[in-house]
Amino acid sequence: MGNYITFPDLLIWLPILAGFFCLFAVNQKHAKNTAIVFSLLTLGVSIASLFFTNSEKYMTYNNVSYIWLKYLGANYFIGLDATGRMLTLLTAIGFPLILLTSQNDQLKKPNSFYGLLMLTQAGLMGVFMAFDALTFYFFWELALIPVYFLSSIWGGERRIQATFKFFVYTFAGSLLMLVGIIYIYLHTDARAFVDGTIATHSFALNAFYNAQLSGTEQAWLFAAFFIAFAIKMPIFPFHTWQPDAYDQSPTTVTMVLSGIMVKMGLFGVLRWLLPMFPSASIHHANLVITLSVIGIVYASCLAMMQDNIKKLVAYSSIAHIGLMCAALFAMNEISIQGVLIQMFNHGINIIGMWIVVEIIERKTGVKKISELSGLAASAPVLTILFIIIALANIALPLTNAFTGEFLMFAGLYQKNIWFAVFAGLGVILSAVYTLNMIQKVFYGSVNNVTTEVKDINLTEKLVLIVIVGIIFFIGVYPQPLIDLTSESVTNLMFKLK
Repeated sequence: MGNYITFPDLLIWLPILAGFFCLFAVNQKHAKNTAIVFSLLTLGVSIASLFFTNSEKYMTYNNVSYIWLKYLGANYFIGLDATGRMLTLLTAIGFPLILLTSQNDQLKKPNSFYGLLMLTQAGLMGVFMAFDALTFYFFWELALIPVYFLSSIWGGERRIQATFKFFVYTFAGSLLMLVGIIYIYLHTDARAFVDGTIATHSFALNAFYNAQLSGTEQAWLFAAFFIAFAIKMPIFPFHTWQPDAYDQSPTTVTMVLSGIMVKMGLFGVLRWLLPMFPSASIHHANLVITLSVIGIVYASCLAMMQDNIKKLVAYSSIAHIGLMCAALFAMNEISIQGVLIQMFNHGINIIGMWIVVEIIERKTGVKKISELSGLAASAPVLTILFIIIALANIALPLTNAFTGEFLMFAGLYQKNIWFAVFAGLGVILSAVYTLNMIQKVFYGSVNNVTTEVKDINLTEKLVLIVIVGIIFFIGVYPQPLIDLTSESVTNLMFKLK
């Protein structure tokens, strides 16, 4: 492996090349178009990879491994399994949609902005494909570092405070994870997993799965990794950085954070945490589910109280991620299948929500729900498309989120009926605050803020129509996603037994 170009190579190098072209090789007028072209190429590669899913027959197309630090037992090893293929597809779909609706008319240094954004995409792709712990950590940081600069340079008035809080939380989580990685590395045997190695230990994923750890060691290592992933999701009580960061970041960056980057935490639990520490995961499952359910209800109640439309969507996202985390730790086939499906669907829906929020903020100049009214009269197409996306976000039947949410609740019910009951409050509350927001923002009398608002342009219509098309296609026919994720469910359940 490694003597020719593979799908994982292209999924990382295309965004990296786009990032460097935007930063150093193109002028400011062409930065956005450059990013869009490369993001569409990346999408084409991701779609092509879906036709090479047989892991044995097409291994050479879906994996790449280079010796990186041979004396340490670290390889640059990335590949496309079922989960990775689904999340790289989400990333590949999300970025063109985000870029096409972004506005750079008043953006200072657009070449730097889009360059950093594309480097973020490269980092995300690497996280979802890494099969080596050091490679995983490298891409984890590569995805986060550009976001610090994007938020602190191009964010709102309180961007420095929000970004600093985001930095402190994520840096603390990354440091805990790094300590855990080094400790597990020292308890691995490289000779059992890497042929011809001269290293004593290995960072390979399989070596980490088979590290010799006592029950006590598993317990504190579980805590270190879980805190890192919980901050990234985020779930209660590690969520406090999120609402301000989403509010103060440029909405383009918020779309990446909310639609794609939060999946890093869920993916970390799926790929690393549960298989590495099965006994500790089972022991702490009820605690994690309890925290997640508290977060669902708490975030939903806060969303109901919000007058800031960006914070309402932010708290909505916390509630949805909390449900996914709870379902993961139910640790049965139904719940895990639901989470895998919902990770993709939530990304599509929440990006659609943020696109509409960005359009409203740009056209009106306000974020307060109380100052918006009657948009349906002046922007009927935007209203219709947003209502469909919002109803999908609350898992209306025949929309994409329904299948995943149904499976997650079935899995939680199988784990404990009371977990399912209290988590179900989030569904009721999400319908309340979503429908209330639609009524206040889009209906009623036109006011001074909304009277001059015009409907969306052709590009915005096309992007939102694509999102609505995905919503209905998966809602009516979810089988492709179920087939794609079934292999991952089987493999994870085998490791947990």
